[in-house]
Amino acid sequence: MTTSKRIRIFTTEDVANYKSAGSCWVVFRGKVYDVTSFIPDHPGGEDFILKNAGTNVETVMKDRDLHDHSDAAYDMLEEYVIGRLGTEATTVSDDWEATDDFKPEDTDSAEDFAKTQFLDLQQPLLWQMWQANFSKSYYLKQVHQPRHLKHSARLFGPDILEVFTRTVWYVVPMVWLPIAINLFVRSMLQFAMPLPSFWDNPVYPLSKLSSLTLGMFINTLPFFFLGNLIWTLLEYGMHRFLFHIDELLPDSPVFLTLHFLLHGIHHYMPMDRLRLVMPPVLFAILQAPFTRLAYILFPTPVANGIISGSFTFYVVYDCMHYALHHTMLPAYMREMKKYHLAHHYKNFELGFGVTSKIWDCVFNTVLPV
Repeated sequence: MTTSKRIRIFTTEDVANYKSAGSCWVVFRGKVYDVTSFIPDHPGGEDFILKNAGTNVETVMKDRDLHDHSDAAYDMLEEYVIGRLGTEATTVSDDWEATDDFKPEDTDSAEDFAKTQFLDLQQPLLWQMWQANFSKSYYLKQVHQPRHLKHSARLFGPDILEVFTRTVWYVVPMVWLPIAINLFVRSMLQFAMPLPSFWDNPVYPLSKLSSLTLGMFINTLPFFFLGNLIWTLLEYGMHRFLFHIDELLPDSPVFLTLHFLLHGIHHYMPMDRLRLVMPPVLFAILQAPFTRLAYILFPTPVANGIISGSFTFYVVYDCMHYALHHTMLPAYMREMKKYHLAHHYKNFELGFGVTSKIWDCVFNTVLPV
């Protein structure tokens, strides 16, 4: 069965939102019905339907003492079907506990799809999301129930596109640490002399390494540390208010797909080794407005010091994020591993810090583990 032919899937929360005379939904035998237009014609009166609007009416319809329904009534009901309820089964649980040797079981892809009719892990996921025939409520419920495969699930069909969606962890320091170092050295030099812009001559600082002094280093270091601090706030803020923009997310396939690509796929498959760090192109896009803002707010030497510190801590963040999912760690990082995995398997609405809990403490989003 292809995604485009699947009947629309809802949750009980979706149905409960439609309980007025202007928009009335009910559930019967797992199917969802929009009976709004039938309310004035109901032989038992409008009040009987409205009293049970937004609920499962199977028990009520079978109760002959309340209101007897003929076979024709059940046949007529089928004219108003608009979808069905999705599975209510969940794997995320408030009583989940992390262990040092946590290794989740692999998901049976065929069984999972047959049960949930959400995404077929044996097929490219992006096109399925684009043609999504499930509500936002059902999407959010399913995407936060982790699945696990021995390999990375495909986003695209063609290999030439698929390669850009997978990133080995060490690519992050290989790409961004040289840039951070360049900006740090550039900041040191700019406190003493004018320099061509990065885009005009990115390697120019290398020709001036012999001119560096301790005083230049001391000038830049406070702004580097400020950049470290700023990154921790950005890490928390983007994770909580951009990656988890769940409630404000419009209920349309376009926005659900964007959410899935940005962060949903990580919650859907949290142990995928090739999708735990950010592809360089994606981080380049996300950092651009913040970098531009730094140059607007601060003198260039200060801005470069801050950006250098932020990029360095970004590298620490992404490498640590990979480690929290897959490696044996020292005591502090073991604690953060349990904390972060609890964000995936216990409560995704708390515990947004990855490198530390500092901003979770400040903003009261600490996740008890």
